[in-house]
Amino acid sequence: MLENINIVKPGLALAFLGLFFGISMGILFGVNEDVVKGYIDSGIEMHQELHDNKSSSKIWRYAQRSHFHALGISAFSLVVILLIGFSTLRGHYKKLSSLSIGLGIFYPLSWFSMFLLAPSLGRSEAHHHWLTTTFVYIGVGGLVCGLFLITANLFFGLLNDKNSQ
Repeated sequence: MLENINIVKPGLALAFLGLFFGISMGILFGVNEDVVKGYIDSGIEMHQELHDNKSSSKIWRYAQRSHFHALGISAFSLVVILLIGFSTLRGHYKKLSSLSIGLGIFYPLSWFSMFLLAPSLGRSEAHHHWLTTTFVYIGVGGLVCGLFLITANLFFGLLNDKNSQ
């Protein structure tokens, strides 16, 4: 059993980092939501020409989405990575698929980067910023690749470890 867990530890570590990030955001919101909203409002005030009357609430929503997605994707990833650990995938495919699934934590970072960038760049620019786009591609791409590998194994019997047949 320990061998099954050891092989997927890199993916588990990423999923736990995502959980810690999401929980930390929630703690920040609970302890001092005004700090987050103050950051948004001061950025909007300094760059009024980039914003409209919806900017403050939309940017606040980016921060919330970062929190929600971090917790949801990380919890989902933990379950799938444990499933990978006990699957019949070959060892190197277990490591690859669990790591790929773990990269899903980058998707919530795209929302976080929009939250951080939008007050000074504007919502559209933050949404299309190279950092935001990179986080989206890494996060979604990792999830899709990892899910493809475990699905191929579970439902089609592909990529099996020779010892488990």
